[in-house]
Amino acid sequence: MKILLKSAQVIQKSSPHHGQQVDILIRNGKIEKIAPAIPEEKDFKIIASQQLSVSQGWVDVGTHIGEPGYEHREDFESAIRAAAAGGFTALMPQPNTFPVVETKAAVRFIHSKTEGSPVDFFPIAALTKNCEGKEITEMYDLREAGAVAFGDGKKSVQHGGVLLRALQYVKPFDGIVLHQATDESVSGKGHMHEGITSTFLGLKGIPALAESLMVQRDLSVLEYAESRLHFAHLSGKEAIELVRKAKKKGLKVTASVPMLHLAFTDEDLEDFDTNLKVSPPLRSKTDQAAIREALKDGTLDFIVSNHLPLDEEAKVLEFPYAEFGAIGLETTFSTACTFLKKYFPLKTIFHKIGEAPREIFRLPKTIIEVGAKANLTIFDPGIKWIYKEENIRSKSKNSPQIGKEFTGKVLGIVNKNQAVWND
Repeated sequence: MKILLKSAQVIQKSSPHHGQQVDILIRNGKIEKIAPAIPEEKDFKIIASQQLSVSQGWVDVGTHIGEPGYEHREDFESAIRAAAAGGFTALMPQPNTFPVVETKAAVRFIHSKTEGSPVDFFPIAALTKNCEGKEITEMYDLREAGAVAFGDGKKSVQHGGVLLRALQYVKPFDGIVLHQATDESVSGKGHMHEGITSTFLGLKGIPALAESLMVQRDLSVLEYAESRLHFAHLSGKEAIELVRKAKKKGLKVTASVPMLHLAFTDEDLEDFDTNLKVSPPLRSKTDQAAIREALKDGTLDFIVSNHLPLDEEAKVLEFPYAEFGAIGLETTFSTACTFLKKYFPLKTIFHKIGEAPREIFRLPKTIIEVGAKANLTIFDPGIKWIYKEENIRSKSKNSPQIGKEFTGKVLGIVNKNQAVWND
């Protein structure tokens, strides 16, 4: 494999070439040369674009993959294709499969199925048995098998004592617990954010209180346990403020936000698009403004795709009967470029989808420098393109972005001496 990136801007804070526009020669999976100009040779694959850019390979935390049990929605092969198309060289898949990822064999199954792929897999193992929130799993053994974090995915742990025991269990090996905070006794059987729009549409709402109440409980438990906790998919202003105060207090807490919540609000549900029925629900414009501010000041540590593939039988229904979830691996970067560049510099966006997750979950890092292994995402933030259903790599098509024009496109990834291009 011989690849020559021509006049590419390097975006990686830790790289000695950060901010520079250089040629990069990759040979046999390693960065062989970085210089202002590298002569072309016949057997090189030349990659050039008007605003060609390169960063360390991006990571998506909490991707839902159906295999095993729901392969008709997504399997490892299709997830790898979707991840590569979206610029991700690493995925941290959720444990919500059938059976759930709660044994050493299940963790090893993920590694064996993805060995040799251009995308690295770092499994999130179940926090509780069968993700039911009642009895914690053997997290130490799961860690030894290769799990990098523990959580119940889209299910919230309703029992505070169970969460406490989990946080205490992982503390000796400095493990991290992920939790999507929802108090189900408050959220009930709602379908969207509770507010003016839900009232106007006649749909039962999910109050932001369901999130903030659970966040407050979790932070109290965390302070007592003196452990590490990550809030997955925060969406409301009040919950974000609680996390901000907890960080200032010195608690070991981090948080992430789904990309769709940065681009859409509950008002976008006025045409009852079930592909915008996601969990947590799209909140108000006030909440969205709080999310953007929290990304700027570091209260929210990174952005996720919240990729949850669902078949037509689960989504092409009347709104109250449709399941929660949307795909997002292939459009996370382009959505950020299109909707967020007026709020953040591009380098902030790349940090929030690349470097930050690696730092928090202590995943392997590579630096863009001569001699390093090439683990790269290659993109052009200026290319305009239309997201078409026939080009979706995921098995499922439940995206609210189909037909939209984006600015910013991933050109390909390079990882483990392999390259995948979006030709």
